[in-house]
Amino acid sequence: MTMTIHVDIVSAEAEIFSGFAELVVAPAELGEVGIAARHAPFLSRLKPGEVRVKVNSTETYPFYISGGMLEVQPKVVTILADTAIRAKDIDEAAAMDAKRKAEEMLADKSGKIDYAVAQAQLAEAVMQLRTLEKYRSGRA
Repeated sequence: MTMTIHVDIVSAEAEIFSGFAELVVAPAELGEVGIAARHAPFLSRLKPGEVRVKVNSTETYPFYISGGMLEVQPKVVTILADTAIRAKDIDEAAAMDAKRKAEEMLADKSGKIDYAVAQAQLAEAVMQLRTLEKYRSGRA
């Protein structure tokens, strides 16, 4: 029998996932990390991106997170995300619209916009679309 670890993914709005998994893959600040049962404890900030929760050999659940914190204990992985969305629940039209608006803002050379905000919005929209694309293609 494969060893599992308890995983909680929580956003500011709600608990998105709670259950046992064989593996969790998350976009840590210094690179992607894979966490399995009995992993060494650590804390890390998370970048916007995809979190994959491998429940068993046939089921993997992808989630988009906009950033947050990752806490790993030997028996529990907790992801506290600013925003977390199941890949299947991502609104493609809204993400495409957000991407288009961010690109328009970045193209504006008048100096009246906050380029850091526009870049962050563009990165968030692109990561949502990538997560959705991977989910639909079965690569999650």
